[in-house]
Amino acid sequence: MAVVEELIRAEGNDTLSFGNYRLDSKSKLDNFEFGGDLYKVKTFKEITKLERNGMFVYESVPGTTVKQLKVTDSGAAFQVEGPEDAQITLELEEQTEYKVKVNDVDAGQMKTNLGGKLSISVELNEDVPVTVEIEKIA
Repeated sequence: MAVVEELIRAEGNDTLSFGNYRLDSKSKLDNFEFGGDLYKVKTFKEITKLERNGMFVYESVPGTTVKQLKVTDSGAAFQVEGPEDAQITLELEEQTEYKVKVNDVDAGQMKTNLGGKLSISVELNEDVPVTVEIEKIA
């Protein structure tokens, strides 16, 4: 999986890809229109952050590349790659339980905080995409 050279792009399957963890200096792209919303991405080797309409969506430390991000009312799914293990935070529904899978392996259940943030740690190796699936528990 390659980094996203244009920093953010829409994929043909109604998903977003963004981030370039190989950049030495911070780069950003603002006002990227997708699905009627405006997105902003900031990315480089230390952090990758995505906002929608000025609101938090995704953040990773250190920086990552994310492919095919799809966030719905029932959760989120994406592929992520980076040079080393990353702490990933997503904005979901507040105080809600979610089932997390990493590469089809159950990583357990987690509950978002009052702000709706869910944080997970993902083991990463450069050029090896990892699939993350987060599903709301009914």
